[in-house]
Amino acid sequence: MARLTATEPFIHPECEIAGSTFGAYVEIGKGSRVNNSHFGDYSYCDRYADIANAQIGKFANIAAFSRIGATDHPLHTASLHHFLYRSEDYWQDAGRDEAFFAHRKSRTAHIGHDTWIGAGAMVKPMITLGHGAVVAAGAVVTKDVEPYTMVAGTPAKPLRLRQPRDIADRLIALAWWDWDHDALRAALNDFRALSADAFLEKYET
Repeated sequence: MARLTATEPFIHPECEIAGSTFGAYVEIGKGSRVNNSHFGDYSYCDRYADIANAQIGKFANIAAFSRIGATDHPLHTASLHHFLYRSEDYWQDAGRDEAFFAHRKSRTAHIGHDTWIGAGAMVKPMITLGHGAVVAAGAVVTKDVEPYTMVAGTPAKPLRLRQPRDIADRLIALAWWDWDHDALRAALNDFRALSADAFLEKYET
């Protein structure tokens, strides 16, 4: 029997999940924290990922100890400490700053289909990773990443293209990530054996 299913995410022990939804065949690694986020079909995160306020496409590969949508502290006020907005933790007669939390929640990161975020990488709030993008281990992404582009460094900068632009455009048009489960299984050997160019030549109509 297959370990992953279309009906329930496979959530490993010690995870903290709040306000989040999951598509089919999703896996959440041990000790990960997922808040106010959505995982598209077949996407997964490895151990101790920390993901907040994110819309994650299908077939996203999120490595261990990575962080998406890392929340910010206020920089324009006299202090940036928790006591400003988590005030109920410090005083019985003070409530939390709901406007601040609503602002945080609105700053959504968007992760495209068939992406790879390397171990220990960070994707800041409101960043978009295009379909097919790759983020190197340890990178800090502070600007949007074009489709099928590989980035590395702190702050992350383009390293090279994962696929030539014409191939990337054709893969996006093919949108194989929208194929149903049976179609993916039928094409599995070709996914494994064919180059992207050869795959496109066989499956483009």
